[in-house]
Amino acid sequence: MRLRALAKINLGLDILGKRADGYHEVRMIMQTIQMYDVLEIRRTEKPGITLSVNVPFVPTDERNLVYKAAQMLMEEFQIQEGISMKLDKFIPVAAGMAGGSSDAAAAFVGVNRLFHLGLSEEELMKRAVKVGADVPYCIMRGTALAEGIGEKLTRISPMPKSYILIGKPGVTVSTKMAYENLNLEAIEDHPDIDGMIRDIQNEDLYEMTKKMGNVFEPGIIREYPVIEEIKNLMEENGALRAMMSGSGPTVFGIFDDKEKLKKATAKLKESKLARTVFATEIFNRNGGYTNDK
Repeated sequence: MRLRALAKINLGLDILGKRADGYHEVRMIMQTIQMYDVLEIRRTEKPGITLSVNVPFVPTDERNLVYKAAQMLMEEFQIQEGISMKLDKFIPVAAGMAGGSSDAAAAFVGVNRLFHLGLSEEELMKRAVKVGADVPYCIMRGTALAEGIGEKLTRISPMPKSYILIGKPGVTVSTKMAYENLNLEAIEDHPDIDGMIRDIQNEDLYEMTKKMGNVFEPGIIREYPVIEEIKNLMEENGALRAMMSGSGPTVFGIFDDKEKLKKATAKLKESKLARTVFATEIFNRNGGYTNDK
């Protein structure tokens, strides 16, 4: 079985405060895009889990979320057979695009299908939150409002058709560092999440992009000014809006025209500001893995 683990971007990312348990209360609009890793899963007679990854520094044991997700289901359902998994990564690692979470989501879906466990999307999502806050969304996919620590999900209208340019500079930002650089009291600009939801429902891409925002951006840009440079380059070359995704450092630009996208992609490659440059479009079909072959 081959499954596509799709990347996500945050159209809006707001943090409302810190909870008593140490986690932060968030409010985000998540969007899946057509950029993906591929997870291949095979049943084996020999018990246990084997995992291989095309990126040498990614672990292949219990530290990997793919391994953890598969192990969770196999132990719960006392599966005696084994599985062999091969993960081909294309989504940049530690990039604010939920690559690891999406890979774990693919493992949940794959094991469920392979062994005919019969778990619904909702039942998979309940288990997935134990592996990571973004994993339930990566099972759901499409356009969604995420609240709580990111696990309370509400599907919203699909985002209007648009094109996306991804630019990841050659720096790595951990979520821990992003929170350490965040001064909640000092945040002046919060994204208008409710306004964005209305604009998406009205299929108004232009108004939606005006309201976008990511409260992590100022702190991360102070550390890595290259993020601002990539944003400016995208907007100077036709992006309706460019913004950092998640805790960064990846920047995405939203375009309403394919020719503008091509031009901006060429300019970004020429600039050498980004190590990963990828032009794609949104995945605007709400419905999780239902139609994924």
